[in-house]
Amino acid sequence: MTSYRSTASALSVFVRAFRTPDLRKKLLFTGAMIVLFRFGANLPAPGISERNVSYCSRLTSSTGVFPILNLLSGNSLLHLTVFAVGILPYITASIIVQMLTQVIPRLETLRKDGQAGQAKITQYTRYVTVGLGLVYAVVYLQAARTGAAFSGSGCGPAFHPLIPDPNPVTIGTMVITMVSGTTVIMWMGELITDRGVGNGMSVLMFTSIMAVIPGEIAQIYTAKGYFYAAAAVGVIIAVTTLIVFIEQGQRRIPVQYAKRITGRRVYGGASTFIPVKVNQAGVVPVIFASSLLEMPQLAVSMFGHQQHPQGWVSWIDRNLDPALVVPPYVYFLAFFGLILGFTFFYVSITFNPDELSDNIRKYGGFVPGIRPGTPTSAHLRYVLSRLTAPGSVYLALVALFPLVVLAKIGLGQDLQLSGVSLLIMVGVGLDTVKQIQSQLEQHSYQGFLR
Repeated sequence: MTSYRSTASALSVFVRAFRTPDLRKKLLFTGAMIVLFRFGANLPAPGISERNVSYCSRLTSSTGVFPILNLLSGNSLLHLTVFAVGILPYITASIIVQMLTQVIPRLETLRKDGQAGQAKITQYTRYVTVGLGLVYAVVYLQAARTGAAFSGSGCGPAFHPLIPDPNPVTIGTMVITMVSGTTVIMWMGELITDRGVGNGMSVLMFTSIMAVIPGEIAQIYTAKGYFYAAAAVGVIIAVTTLIVFIEQGQRRIPVQYAKRITGRRVYGGASTFIPVKVNQAGVVPVIFASSLLEMPQLAVSMFGHQQHPQGWVSWIDRNLDPALVVPPYVYFLAFFGLILGFTFFYVSITFNPDELSDNIRKYGGFVPGIRPGTPTSAHLRYVLSRLTAPGSVYLALVALFPLVVLAKIGLGQDLQLSGVSLLIMVGVGLDTVKQIQSQLEQHSYQGFLR
């Protein structure tokens, strides 16, 4: 009943939004960008054999890292389209630049310079995105040329070659096309953020995931029947419900501001609170941990021998394949540990208790029962640590639960669904609805989520 009411309430958001002229324009603009994005995700890159790509993609097994990357790219990676590289370079670049901001004094100064400094950091992020896009494009094309990206299909240079004429000019043209596609995606994401609804890159990633999951469930229904399709949908609903429940949880730290009298006016005297979420880090630690664990698989695609694999290649295939849930569970233990570590690390660099305590004291505020300054900072740090510990475990369990459960019920090879994709879907959905709600309240001063 609660889920039904939440769904009905969320649908009423968009109904009321379309009745508001400004929001209707933003929603239509966002929809137009999504259509353009999906067009590029289905437009073949120059130099490939569409017939061979279509044939090999149908025979590809679900093991390895490329099917997971294909899910995040909206099914464009294994079809070698213009947008095959997708959004991952921008996301990785954003995380790297955000972390370097806490390490490099120059970036820290720019972060504190307001809008001008943020514009400079955004420019650096774009440069890093192009560089990472170049690396991703080269790796993907090498994996496609050798057939490593289509594991289990038998495709390669001698049998159904994906790139029939892999001369330097063709490869160079394909690399430039895919890197340009990443740049266009980055531009469209920024346009959606400025003129549309929600965070542009998050909306595009949400679109990519939603474009793949229904088709995979339909394939499960066709191949294995109603029971397995219903089981897959049940896993998705269960994990989504858990994510919604935890993502809404927060600890509210009360803050009281003292009254100030300036002339005949009285300032302050208000009470507010600092919301500290259980999952303060969001989905960033999971994405970063996934990216690190993808590197060995990418190295195998680049330097491994497919016909006669070396020892290190066999070890990686045996232990670092997320689709293989077998002892000694190296991938899952490493994934769990990396998520825990990155969660604490990311929260420590994005939430500064000392800076927040100074800002509260600067504006005449205090936490009731705690003295301003160092005691307030210690209290904030204590609350943050108490929330981050269960939050990190929650992130790790949500990231691993779909992979393990789907493998145990026999769907690990059919549905490449991870907690990362579900976290992104739910997070983007909640944030978009909240943003529409806030904009509607600016027009009517009346909330609609009850």
